This record gives sequence, structure tokens and C-alpha cells, in this order.
Amino acid sequence: MAAFNLSAQPTGFGGFQMPKVDVRCSEKVADVDYAGDDQVYHKLDIYYPKVEKASYPVVVHIYGSAWFSNNSKGMADLGTIVNALLDAGYAVVTPNHRSSMDAKFPAQIHDIKGVIRFIRANAEKYRFDTSFIATSGFSSGGHLSSLAATSGGVAQLEGEVGGNLEFSSRVDAACSWSGPVDLNFMSCGAEEDTWNHGPEEAVMGFPFKGNEVRFKALNATSYIDPYDPPIIIFHGTADNVVPPCVAPHFHGLLEAAGVTTELHMVEGGGHGMGMYAPENLEAMVSFLERARIAKGL
Repeated sequence: MAAFNLSAQPTGFGGFQMPKVDVRCSEKVADVDYAGDDQVYHKLDIYYPKVEKASYPVVVHIYGSAWFSNNSKGMADLGTIVNALLDAGYAVVTPNHRSSMDAKFPAQIHDIKGVIRFIRANAEKYRFDTSFIATSGFSSGGHLSSLAATSGGVAQLEGEVGGNLEFSSRVDAACSWSGPVDLNFMSCGAEEDTWNHGPEEAVMGFPFKGNEVRFKALNATSYIDPYDPPIIIFHGTADNVVPPCVAPHFHGLLEAAGVTTELHMVEGGGHGMGMYAPENLEAMVSFLERARIAKGL
């Protein structure tokens, strides 16, 4: 079994994430086995806000790695996105998931949906307020966050990871940070596809060329319907890893379906670099709060 550990990720889908940060939490519960198999790729961490309550709304934040890492939960944007969510009163769950070397798609989304069911099944034990569960993620994590949001009720993407099948894996909102949500649009709609599809070919297990239709199963955009939860999208205009055109493409498809959505194109933002200014983190929190209000919470 391959294990791909990233101690820091200066380039590529992982962006640049420091392994040691000051997380503004009251408590951390580490290495919870959400699948019951004692595998590193099925462990998650839980962070609780400093303001203590009986229970907390939850955001599942997923690290970026081009689906190549199975153990990067300790570097899941802890000093930026996670801290902003904690400050706003959310419990934050950062899960590992199987890498493209451990298993091929849809294993990765099966893991994330297993995490969501685990949260609902263990609400009392871990003080989760399951009236609101959102996903968030950077890069490939943004892809999985978005896919979890758009594929509610899609049986082939549900899986049985961790069991708890009597619980829903649907989410109430999602955040995508620099997510490659449509791998068939990486050349921005050009007639000739010149994109290097290496990471997605690795997670799918076969070449892109000649299999373009089969690759649509990986795309968050393939499952959009009017019943999807609110989705906020952040993308840098200078992103040289995931083309900036993917974000307005996703946003437009969501709008056309009648899904509540918001697009933030960050001027000069790269793939992780320059993306986490206070106004962007505040926009994320505000969007989630409006989604909670819309649910009557």
C-alpha cells in the first residue's frame, strides 16, 4: 500500500502550506478512525472553537494534493481557512482520504461521504450540531467539497465507507477554493484540449484522451441540479495550476440550475498564494452564515 506524505507543498495542487501553525481551538481530537479499518487514510481530526457550546455546526475541510496524498489532514489550511471557521464558531473536521495510489475514483468521494455520515452518526459523542454540515476544500479538496455538494443522492458515488448508511451524506453548503471541478474544461472550452491531465488520469486509472466521456464522472459539474446546496467559489486570476476559467464556468452552471452561488475571483491570486486575505475568509464565513439563516437556523 502506497503512502504519499507531504511535509510541505511548495508547488502544484497542494499550494504552499506550513506544517506547524497556531490553530485557534479549545480542543483537538486527533486520528479518529471514521471507517473502522485503522488505516491512516481513514483518520480525521476534529477542532473545536474556543467559545465552548453544547454543540457546534460543522465544516469538513479537505486538503489539496492532486489526489496524491492520503495523509495531509495536518496541513489542511489550518492557519487560514480552519482558523477563520473556528473563530466563527464552527467545529472543523479535517479528514484524510485515499490517494490515487491507494484506490481509484470514486474511492475518494466515497471516503468524504463516509466522513459526513460518521459526523451524523456520532453527533452526540463529538458535540456536532448536524442541522448544518458544510464542506470546504482547497484544490483537489475543493473538487471533493464541490462534488459532495452536487452529487447528493447519486448512488454510485455514495459508497459504504464506515457504514452508517441509515444517515444522509448530503451537505448544507460548500466552499471551493481553487478547485478543479470540471476536468473536461481545463482548456477553457478550446476546440483542442492541450491540458496535461496527469493527476486526474492517475485518480481515474486510465488516459483522458479517448475517454473524455468517462472522465465526466469525476466532475462536480456533471451532477448539478436545482436541489444542490449553496456553493461559494474562490479562484485566483493568476492560478497557473487550475485554470481560472474553471471557476466562472462552474458558477454559471450553478446559476443556470437555480443554485445559490457566489463567485470570488481573487485578483493576482495564485494556487493558494494570495488567496486567504481577511476579506475572502470573511466572505466565506458570511456565505455559510447566510446558508444557515436560509435553513431557519
